[in-house]
Amino acid sequence: MTTFTIHTEDKAHLNAVKAVLKALNVKFEISKDDKPYNPEFVAKIIKSKKEIATGKTTRINIDKLDEFLGI
Repeated sequence: MTTFTIHTEDKAHLNAVKAVLKALNVKFEISKDDKPYNPEFVAKIIKSKKEIATGKTTRINIDKLDEFLGI
């Protein structure tokens, strides 16, 4: 299965896309998700910001960056 995300600008575009998909017998669903980001990803970002605020960070010298990243 392949997923497409289509950003329509107005109701006419949405209706046109729906008509094409129906004509091709393609199953589709319309999501009205107001949050464009994955909630798990957002939680990780919030956690990281809290860690930074409390000083839970690691400083890496640019010369040691490749070693730190395992490259």
